[in-house]
Amino acid sequence: MATITQASSFLSYQKGRRITRSTIQMPKKLNTDPLSLPKLPSQSHGVSSGVQDLRSKTSLNQETTDPVAVVEKLYLIMEVVADRVEMHKNIGEQRNNWNSLLLTSINAITLSAATMAAIAAHHGAYVDVLKLSSSFMYIAVTGMLIVMNKIQPSQLAEEQRNAARLLKQLHGQIQTKLAVSTPTLDYVNAAMAEVLAIDRAYPLPLLGVMLEKFPAKAQAAVWWPEKPSNPAKGKRGKNGWNEGLEDEMKEIIRVLEMKDKADYLRLDEKFLMLNKMLALSGPLLTGVGAIGSAFLGSSYHDPWAVVAGVACGVVATVVNSIEHGGQVGMVVEMYRSNAGFFGMVEESIESNLKEEDVEKRDDGELFEMKLALQLGRSIQELRDLAASTTTNEKDMKEFGSKLF
Repeated sequence: MATITQASSFLSYQKGRRITRSTIQMPKKLNTDPLSLPKLPSQSHGVSSGVQDLRSKTSLNQETTDPVAVVEKLYLIMEVVADRVEMHKNIGEQRNNWNSLLLTSINAITLSAATMAAIAAHHGAYVDVLKLSSSFMYIAVTGMLIVMNKIQPSQLAEEQRNAARLLKQLHGQIQTKLAVSTPTLDYVNAAMAEVLAIDRAYPLPLLGVMLEKFPAKAQAAVWWPEKPSNPAKGKRGKNGWNEGLEDEMKEIIRVLEMKDKADYLRLDEKFLMLNKMLALSGPLLTGVGAIGSAFLGSSYHDPWAVVAGVACGVVATVVNSIEHGGQVGMVVEMYRSNAGFFGMVEESIESNLKEEDVEKRDDGELFEMKLALQLGRSIQELRDLAASTTTNEKDMKEFGSKLF
């Protein structure tokens, strides 16, 4: 998505009417970091007189009618969003470093323990020291693995990357709103609800509120607030909506639900099972290696002790490298977020279709264009997709999204 920056905006009044002029300029180079806040319009450029004019025409509460107060609240939200982006970015980098450093340390300790066990198997002069050292290292690495597998640093890093991306997207949407129209108190409340929804979907702390890394069933991520809507009563032909567009949107929902979202949930389920197996196997192997090292040198258990003390350490290193070096947890979170994206698109379509007042819906033409871009399609390709859908899921060969 392109970042829209406000080049200039000013308000002027002519013959008692307020004329809003704005210029939107696309940057030559995409740069969303750090985020910048547009300057708050000064009251000296006609805002003060405009506010007085508005107040003279209404007797409603000041909180809901004062445009300057609404804009100030929206700028406050933008500042909070920009700060959230930096927080998620910094913590995401930290947790990605956790994954790299912990994996390197665990593999080094595991291989060292296996090497000591192999040396001790030859009954050297310091066999007892080697046995104890190997067992201690195996016990230590088992504890480290349990913690690492519990928190899944690669998955945590992906969560923070997703949160930063969504907050940047919200920041750009607010900038666009300020540039091209006059925001209302309802929009301010909606923007605040979106910030809080992202906070709940991608929490920063680990203790108490960390997302479950091994749920019983794969589920799509949800990072948007619930939007109440009323059942539609058939008002059509206004605000860019008509019966054909509504039917097209209904078909798109079916394709996304039956193909795209279902496919990502299926993949997420498979990688979730793989991650569970690897997370259990690593500590189990290192634990067996610790037991094997303790029995090295005994006449009866020595052959099995050598196998357990050496081979289990080597296999554990491979398992840990696959799980954390391959960032299986990150893949799980990526698929979960992708499924959540399609769920968000479905909900946005349904909320528009269920809205009783067509004038309160998003503009039909703009909504269709936005949906096409979100799915990596042209408007005509989107219409062709809706026209080619069937009632049988097995006959659906084309996915809704061409983007990912």
